[in-house]
Amino acid sequence: MNKAQLIEKIQKTLGKDTSKAAAERALNAVLEGIKEGIKKEKGVQLIGFGTFSVVKRAARKGVNPRTKEKIKIAASKTVKFKPGTALKASL
Repeated sequence: MNKAQLIEKIQKTLGKDTSKAAAERALNAVLEGIKEGIKKEKGVQLIGFGTFSVVKRAARKGVNPRTKEKIKIAASKTVKFKPGTALKASL
């Protein structure tokens, strides 16, 4: 499912009175809220769905697949998602 299909699903769920533009604004608001929560709080927990959290990746050595040259990969941060039990059960 891509973003356009998700917007259509939201529109159908909210009813005939909701436009695609309103459904898109609602989705964008949720995504922005998650982004802000991850930035400020270092995590967002949605009961029944899952938890988004920030994790640190340590610096490490790697290999350039094109040249086979050894390279250093800098430390970085990334987002981790851990699904909740209700989401797992629905699969």
